[in-house]
Amino acid sequence: MPDDSAQWRVFDYEGFEIHVLPQLKATPEHAAPRDSDRYVYIGHVCRHGANAREPGEAVHFHADGDDAFKREEDAVDEARHIGRAIIDGTHPDLSVLPIVSHHHHPG
Repeated sequence: MPDDSAQWRVFDYEGFEIHVLPQLKATPEHAAPRDSDRYVYIGHVCRHGANAREPGEAVHFHADGDDAFKREEDAVDEARHIGRAIIDGTHPDLSVLPIVSHHHHPG
């Protein structure tokens, strides 16, 4: 991975895992230099032990284009909040139903 300093954070919630990776927000070349870094995040929600790279095994989300946080921890907190909303079913766009119904139990 190109950036070794970034670490995935994993939070257990309601039988799922919320994976969060805070990232430094890239500064557009034409933008004025800022006096401090800004953080964004990517993340996904999956079942315990699922391989998030497999299609249908995880629900992916990321910071909106305008979102930026002054601290890495703020980005992580926001991502964890999003992950909980997805799992709780309160997120307006994303749901864990696809990854729950995707699993076929051997019978």
